[in-house]
Amino acid sequence: MRKGTTSEASVYWDSWSKYKDKESCEALLEMHLPLVQYHVQRIAVGLPRNVNKDELRSHGLMGLYDAINKFDPSRDLKFDTYASFRIRGAILDGLRREDWLPRSLREKTKKIEMTIERLEQERMRSVSAQEVAEEIGLPEEEILTIMSESFMANILSIDEENKDSDANEKIGYTIEDKKVDTPESLMLTSELHHHLTEVIDDLNEKEQLVVSLFYYEELTLTEIGEVLNLSTSRISQIHSKALFKLRNVLNKYLVS
Repeated sequence: MRKGTTSEASVYWDSWSKYKDKESCEALLEMHLPLVQYHVQRIAVGLPRNVNKDELRSHGLMGLYDAINKFDPSRDLKFDTYASFRIRGAILDGLRREDWLPRSLREKTKKIEMTIERLEQERMRSVSAQEVAEEIGLPEEEILTIMSESFMANILSIDEENKDSDANEKIGYTIEDKKVDTPESLMLTSELHHHLTEVIDDLNEKEQLVVSLFYYEELTLTEIGEVLNLSTSRISQIHSKALFKLRNVLNKYLVS
């Protein structure tokens, strides 16, 4: 696999724009394969082990090909940014069509959520994964894995049909203009930040660092492991514990 220089990429983009030739297309695909791999790794973090990463790569490649076909090099837009949108959307759409979340996992998730709700009502506080594990009779690691994987079930593709629209429009065509701050959006954003800050402050140092590196610096779990000198599996465990603690805020603001 090679990564072309900026000048080389410009040559291929120029040729592809004019002639739509196979050689230029293949070269551009090869140059941007790392971008596909990047999104595959990030999305795969919360997926069950039964999901084949090769299938995710296949969906991602289709998204990359679609991006190359529709991208206009003359516009003042970075291709990596445009392609990332297409690649991620293609992977998520592919997952949705395949109904990747097993029924058994859905049932376990429901059981865990009901247990969490009951324990929190009884104890009048947030409960830990260990407490839930002891109540249900499952290993703590399995509780964390199930809850982490279940978050992915709530991802909504931007290309999915908007059921609230009478015009059969896609979600992507009805997204609000994020540059316009309405009083409601400002209030909700402020409230979200406030609650997230409170919960994040309760995370331990490593959990805070992993959350920051994964969601803000956009490093993969493998890259985070290299930074912290920990195994990828250990980073995944820390990430899952952080998500478990953040679940109430995530469910309220990001899932519903």
